[in-house]
Amino acid sequence: MIAPVIAPVIAGGWQRAEGLLVALAGFAIAIAVQPGWPWWAWPLLLLTPDLSMLGYLAGPRVGAVTYNAAHLYGAGLVLAVLGVITGQTLLIALGGLWLAHVGADRAIGYGLKSPDGFRLTHLGRIGRNGG
Repeated sequence: MIAPVIAPVIAGGWQRAEGLLVALAGFAIAIAVQPGWPWWAWPLLLLTPDLSMLGYLAGPRVGAVTYNAAHLYGAGLVLAVLGVITGQTLLIALGGLWLAHVGADRAIGYGLKSPDGFRLTHLGRIGRNGG
């Protein structure tokens, strides 16, 4: 009886811990290859994936698709790998910051969105009446 209640909490905890580790690794990658950026570029670039929330202007289903596409670990990873392949440190750093953003979101409990609403995520409900 307790297992169905505890299992999602344990799974969510592991995903949050994983998110924190990915965020730290992403920051480390970006700092290692682009230490000379001006201070204002870091928060601006770090928050860029959240522009995907503009999809919600077209409704929750479109919003969930655009948000989720921009909040996959794979997106930042592909960008960083492309940077490694082409020798472009800018792409490596942007991929690292993308990973950092997504990892930080996961660490604080913002998961991939459900088409049924922004506050319903794969890590549980967020917001006032959420977790």
